[in-house]
Amino acid sequence: MSADVWLPIPPEEIEGLPKGPNYRFWNGEEDYPADPADCVFYVVPYMKPAGLGQRPLPAMTSLEVVQTLSAGIDHVVPALASLRPGVRLCNARGVHEASTAELTLTLILASLRGIPDFVRAQDRGEWLGGFRPALADKNVLIVGYGSIGSAIEDRLVPFEVARVARVARSWRTTARGPVHPIAELPALLPDADVVILCTPLNESTLGLVDAGFLARMKDGALLVNVARGGVVDTKSLLTEVESGRLTAALDVTDPEPLPPGHPLWSAPGVLVSPHVGGPTSAFLPRAVRLLVDQLGRFVNREPLRNVILTTGTANGS
Repeated sequence: MSADVWLPIPPEEIEGLPKGPNYRFWNGEEDYPADPADCVFYVVPYMKPAGLGQRPLPAMTSLEVVQTLSAGIDHVVPALASLRPGVRLCNARGVHEASTAELTLTLILASLRGIPDFVRAQDRGEWLGGFRPALADKNVLIVGYGSIGSAIEDRLVPFEVARVARVARSWRTTARGPVHPIAELPALLPDADVVILCTPLNESTLGLVDAGFLARMKDGALLVNVARGGVVDTKSLLTEVESGRLTAALDVTDPEPLPPGHPLWSAPGVLVSPHVGGPTSAFLPRAVRLLVDQLGRFVNREPLRNVILTTGTANGS
C-alpha cells in the first residue's frame, strides 16, 4: 500500500520535506488527489469550512496522524468518531502565537483609543479630539493561558499595564507569576479593565462568557475575544454593550461569519474583525517549519509534537 501525505500547501513549496511518503496536494477541492484510503498523514486545509476539512476522514482507513494548521481543533473533533483507534490529532502550537498576539494588542489599543471613531470621523472630514483611555495602568486578565496567552503577555509588558492575571484549566506557576484555575474566575473578573479570551472551544468553555460572567466584569471594562465565537453567549454580550456598561473587540463571533444586519455590527462600543488572528504573512513560514519537523518525526518514528489526543483512548473519541 502507498503511504500518502495530504498537504494543503503544494509540496514543491515546502523545502526540507523528508523523503519516503508520496506527497499529495489537497486544499479542499471537490476531487481528491488520490485514494483517501492510502493517506497516513492528513494536514487539514486551513481556514476552510469545518465540514470540508472533515469530508475525507471517514475514507482514510490507513490514517495515523491528523495535523491541523490551527491552534483550535474544534472543527475536526466531530469527525474523529469515524477514525480507527490510535490516530493522533496534533494542533499547530507555535504557528499562530505571533499573529494572534499582534491582533490582540491591535484590538485592545484600537478599542481603548477610539480608532474606529477616528476612521468614521475621517470619512466625514471631522477633527474628533478628546481624552481616551490608555492601556497603561490597566489591569488585564488573560483567560486561557497557553502559548498564545503567554505570547499576548509578552507584548503587553512594554505598555506599562498595572497587572496581568492569568487563568487556565488548572493552577500552575510561571516565571511571570501564578496561573489561576478557572474556578477562580469569579473573584478575578471584578478587578479587570481588559479581559482577553484565548481559550480553546470545548465542552468546558462553550458559553463560558455568559450573563453571570459579564455581570462580574467592572463597569467600562473591555472584552476581547480571539478564541472562538462559541466561548461567548452573544445575546448576553449584546445586552451589556447595548446598555453601554461594557465594550467589546471581537475577532470571532457566534454566529460566524457574522451575517448582514446582525446587531453586533452596529452595537455601540463593539469592534469586529473577521477572524483574522491567524492568516498573516507570519503564518506560512511557521506552518512550513511545523510540517517539516512533524513529518521528519513521523518518517523517523520519533515522538510527534502537539499531540492533543489519540482516538480510542480515554482522551480521544
